[in-house]
This record gives sequence, structure tokens and C-alpha cells, in this order.
Amino acid sequence: MADKLPAVPLDFRRLTAETQRENVDKFYANLDKRRSVREFSDEAVPLEIIEKAILVAGTAPSGAHLQPWRFVVVKDATVKSKIRAAAEAEEYESYHHRMPSRWLNRLAPLGTDEHKPFLEIAPYLIIVFRLTSFPNETTGELEPTYYSQESVGIAVGMLLVALHTAGLATLTHTPSPMKFLNEVLNRPKNEVPFVLIPVGYPAESCRVPDIKRKMLAEIMEIV
Repeated sequence: MADKLPAVPLDFRRLTAETQRENVDKFYANLDKRRSVREFSDEAVPLEIIEKAILVAGTAPSGAHLQPWRFVVVKDATVKSKIRAAAEAEEYESYHHRMPSRWLNRLAPLGTDEHKPFLEIAPYLIIVFRLTSFPNETTGELEPTYYSQESVGIAVGMLLVALHTAGLATLTHTPSPMKFLNEVLNRPKNEVPFVLIPVGYPAESCRVPDIKRKMLAEIMEIV
């Protein structure tokens, strides 16, 4: 049995109710403007902004504090081109052979298809991998991670919030299957692709679907 970690005082600042309301109102107003963007500018973005956003994602809670995530940042044009080619091949199969009609009907109002030029235009692609195992600190033998799906999902949410807060546009792209990312990026078998996120500034001509989000009464119940 591993030794218990030493306990330290919690760094926590109690806020007044007025400040709480003000903070969460501002936070919601900002996040409510977030949209999935498919039209990117190729304008450069400072790498330190991406690095800091990933550090934010790394503060997410995780099962047994194993932090089962890897964030691979792709900026090389040749690698992005390879990713686009492989992703579009999978997406073509999905749109023309794999997706049932109900799924296609749901996607139709959004105007998506197998063409993904943003994978080359956006200055960065962040590919998030979920670790299914990790080496034991003492023996070096691989051990399973726990609640990795949930842990990585929370981390990705925090990453999206951090990037939006930094004034950047994002898209959660999940071409299925995504095994080609392991091959293109030379990642080990214990890393499973979770999501591919193009990051950058939106194109000046960028337009997004006029979506409506559910009201509070539709997503919350008090019991």
C-alpha cells in the first residue's frame, strides 16, 4: 500500500454572495458567446497562450489523480496536411456509408460534410489523448488508469473554456475512427485519441449557425 500523501492547508478565498453572483454572471455571459468555429484565419497565435491553456486543462480532477491525458500540439504544416487527408478519408466513409439517416438529418442544419480545410488553416491542432495505462513509479510495469474517460472529458472542457477566455476560437472535431492519429503522430498504444481541436482566430468572414441553447428549466431539476 502506497504511503498517504501529506495534507496541506486549502488555499481558498471565501467570496461574498454579491461577488459570487457578479463573477458567475460575467463568466456565463462570456461563455455563452462560445461557438464551434469551422472557418479559421491562418494568423499566428502566441504559443505561450496555448501552453497556458493546456496548463489550465491539467488542473482538472482525475481518477486516483493519475492525470491520464496527453496534449499533442501540432503546428507543422506537413503534419497538419497528413492529418487532414486521413481525417477526410474517414469522414467521407462516415457521411456516405456509416452514419444512419437520423444522424445525417441532425447534422444537416449545421451544414457539415467530409471536407475539413480548417485542419490545415488553423495555426494549431491540439490532439488530446486518453491514457489507458501508465508505468508504475517503482516497478515500471504498466498499470491501468481509472475513470480516464470522465477525467479527460473534464480536462477538455476546461481547455475549451481557457482557450475561449484567451480570445481564441475552437472546434471539437472527432473523426471516427481516430486511430490514424496514433500513426501520424507516432503515439504509443496506451494513448487513445479523444478529440482533435483546431485552435486560432476566426476568419474575418466567419459565420456560424444561429443555434439556441436550452433554457435552465430544461437542463436542471431540484429535488
